[in-house]
Amino acid sequence: MFEFVRTHTKLLLFVLVILIIPSFVFFGVQGYTQFNDPSNRTVASVDGRKITQREWDAAHQRRIEQVRRQVPGIDARLLDSPEFKRETLDALVRDEVLRRAAEKLHLATTDERLQRSFLNDPQLAFLRQADGRINRDLLAAQGMSVEQFESRLRYDLTIQQVLDGVANSATPAALPARTALNALLERREVQVQTFAASDYATTVRPSDDDIAAYYNDPANQAQFRAPEQARIEYVVLDLQALARGITVPEEDLRKYYEENAARYTQAEERRASHILVKADRSASADERAKAKAKAESLLAQARANPQQFAALAKAHSDDPGSAAQGGDLDWFGRGAMVKPFEDAVFAMKPGEISPLVETDFGYHIIRLDAVRGGERRPFDSVRAEITEEVRRQLALRKYAEAAEQFSNTVYEQPDSLQPVADKLGLEVRTATVQRTPAPGASGALASASLLEAVFAEASLRTRRNTEAIEVGANQLASARVLEHQPQRVRPLDEVRDQVRARVVAQQAAALARKDGEARLAAVRGGDTTGLPAPVVLSRDNPRGQPREVVDAVLRADAASLPAVFGVDLGERGYAVVRLNAVQPPANDLPQLAQLQPRYAQAWAAAEAQAYYDALKRRLRAEVRSDVKAP
Repeated sequence: MFEFVRTHTKLLLFVLVILIIPSFVFFGVQGYTQFNDPSNRTVASVDGRKITQREWDAAHQRRIEQVRRQVPGIDARLLDSPEFKRETLDALVRDEVLRRAAEKLHLATTDERLQRSFLNDPQLAFLRQADGRINRDLLAAQGMSVEQFESRLRYDLTIQQVLDGVANSATPAALPARTALNALLERREVQVQTFAASDYATTVRPSDDDIAAYYNDPANQAQFRAPEQARIEYVVLDLQALARGITVPEEDLRKYYEENAARYTQAEERRASHILVKADRSASADERAKAKAKAESLLAQARANPQQFAALAKAHSDDPGSAAQGGDLDWFGRGAMVKPFEDAVFAMKPGEISPLVETDFGYHIIRLDAVRGGERRPFDSVRAEITEEVRRQLALRKYAEAAEQFSNTVYEQPDSLQPVADKLGLEVRTATVQRTPAPGASGALASASLLEAVFAEASLRTRRNTEAIEVGANQLASARVLEHQPQRVRPLDEVRDQVRARVVAQQAAALARKDGEARLAAVRGGDTTGLPAPVVLSRDNPRGQPREVVDAVLRADAASLPAVFGVDLGERGYAVVRLNAVQPPANDLPQLAQLQPRYAQAWAAAEAQAYYDALKRRLRAEVRSDVKAP
């Protein structure tokens, strides 16, 4: 057999080519790799549309970067948790469900609504320049063009309509609203005698045997375990580090100032008054002609006697919002009015009365009252701001080349980070870290990926540089282990004070519980002497009582009063409770009026969620049962 193969090698190669080439023609090389590529596996589906692992990973990375921009000091462990990753997948499914629903309901967002939302949404204020235009530089820093931003905003506004129609029209029925609020505001008269463990702490004297027994109990060992940690040195390449080494010539700063004059110019605003003669576009030709004739007559009167403009507006304007103020529209900038009105106002001089201006509302007679803004900030006052921005932009252009140098150097010279620091002008820093980011950690030390590389077996063994790790947008880092200390249980002598405090807390709580249970038995036997004065409490007003007491009081059976029971407060002690009476909330209770709108909002949110759940079922949206967070 093998002799035949050796003898006919060329023939066998020819047969293999005949078999393999057609398959590449049909499937391609990529088709082969996709069969085994885990990033292409389906993790969820909506109405037949599949959501892949790759989409999930990309969406999760975008979400991490967004959260880090908003909360720079966030604990990185939260961002890498399975729960946070599952939230990202749920958000992908939700977006797809709402997108499909919007398509089936034929919902869309007009250009006018898009513009209005951009100008009025406070969450988008950081993207608006003083003149109301979009800040292209900020968009570019986030990797988006104006067209991409408009498309995304239009999409968000469109799918928002799917649930808004339900949430904005949901009204809770009176009976369930009253029942729910009564449960919240129901008041109960109680007497509570508390046995606080802190009152017994000074009488507790734990012995050495007690302390040793607590320390040696396997259930308590985790409290005294020192975590694994490493002392490292690390370097970070980011735009700020690159910008420090960049010098910008004076002429370049002035050129940037002139090219971006709008950024340093206060938006011009104008104050105008108007008289509106209403004439809808749908009105007949005769009706519009009558309205125009009336407007022309008012225009002639206003020009003949400008001092009477306000009186004419009060008497004849069809604009209910401004007529009472003599037509005054207060201050406004570009984008606030319909275009024909805006064009006319911004072409006028103060005191001037315009010709008739026709809009969808009818015919306007406009008087420009005042102008403010439009001044440009002097160059010297914005020099520092411009220098920082130009440096950042130049650093952004240099980043790709510097990142390649950084990655190559930490790999080619693995025994020290000083060479890459010298080459790129970076600072070598030191820190003590654990396997997970410390609370409040920021920058590279908040990166779970970098810490994973630091505590990799090879890094701990060889003490060499890690590879270049992306720790944020336009941020690379590399680290090297200097010292490593494995996890250990700290000796008793090192934690004796901590152990003693825990034993004291337990023993004090036991004494409080013992006295409390004895007092409970006495009260149940009829001895109510010494009980504190009655108080009336509710969930809305707990009167300073612990949550455990409030919950026990409101859960207690009020069929047979008085009711006496005990509440174990754990290491805080024990409480003896006597429930005397139940008082329903008064009809005129101020809290009721305050809570009804909040209940209505909660009801609307629940209705919207129920509608979304129905959409998910209708569109067959599901996450595969075997999917786990990566």
